Amino acid sequence: MRVRRAVVTGGAGFLGSHLCHRLLQDGYEVICLDDFCTGNSINVEHLLEDRRFRLVRADVTDYVHVSGHVDAVLHLASPASPIDYLQLPLHTLKVGSIGTFHCLGLAKEKQARFLLASTSESYGDPLVHPQPETYWGNVNPVGPRGVYDEAKRFAEATTMAYRNARGVNTTIARIFNTFGPRMRPWDGRAIPTFIGQALRGEPVTVAGDGSQTRSVCYVDDLIEGLVKLLHSDLEGPVNLGNCGELSVLELARLIIELTGSSSEIIFVDRPQDDPTVRRPDITLARTALGWEPTVDVREGLRRTIDWFRSQSLVLEQVSVPMPSESALLTGSAVQ
Repeated sequence: MRVRRAVVTGGAGFLGSHLCHRLLQDGYEVICLDDFCTGNSINVEHLLEDRRFRLVRADVTDYVHVSGHVDAVLHLASPASPIDYLQLPLHTLKVGSIGTFHCLGLAKEKQARFLLASTSESYGDPLVHPQPETYWGNVNPVGPRGVYDEAKRFAEATTMAYRNARGVNTTIARIFNTFGPRMRPWDGRAIPTFIGQALRGEPVTVAGDGSQTRSVCYVDDLIEGLVKLLHSDLEGPVNLGNCGELSVLELARLIIELTGSSSEIIFVDRPQDDPTVRRPDITLARTALGWEPTVDVREGLRRTIDWFRSQSLVLEQVSVPMPSESALLTGSAVQ
């Protein structure tokens, strides 16, 4: 029987690395593509001894070809945190546009199932709450967050165009805030920022008055949802996230409690276009996929804090060394 083969773009990132691990567990051969602008190969270093796993340095905005059969193309490549996409605005737009075209072209060539990792940021600062897939969003295309929001919205439109005009078997996941081990401590997102500050005994910096809400999902649950969506016949978009909503201030207080920190909370300016509310309506995922999160937020945060404690990166901002070049394949054509 032919072994299933998957290509994961952005596979050395936070979500991508967990997805590569899960697909290997499910019996896939996995080709992980990453240009390492925000991902790091240390996230998948533990997978390199598996002969079914290949790590390739590649930029999806270049032409990408993979020899042999491919059963699934999972497009997760993109800077995803505000710090990253504000520093890399043009690359973020290129990955969402040109990169998506290239990945869809690969899926078309191989007659593979294509999964786009889109985002709840497609909804912008929503005027409908909670957010169902039928809501078109409230996005500022010329604001600082627009480079990410509109890149993902364009990627969704491109995915649907390939499905409707080229017959590619596609699906779209709209991913809400997700957290867990392998998040970069310095990427600017609330949970790794709060955990790092609390573990170092520094003031925990809450934007605005902290009343804005988020719904946070533990990474294992999110990956389960992506795999179920991949193996379904749904075209999407499908919301994947946790319905439990809490304020950013509540989240900061919870992390201080769970870390046993003596950190105080201080308030800083709120970023432009920062969403006021965020909560997914996951009715479609529940009914069509039989999926919903199972890991309690407190338990997920405990696991994440334990991982952060084990990382020297929370103590000082240092770079993670790359593995030797012999561990990497480089180029746009994967044999």
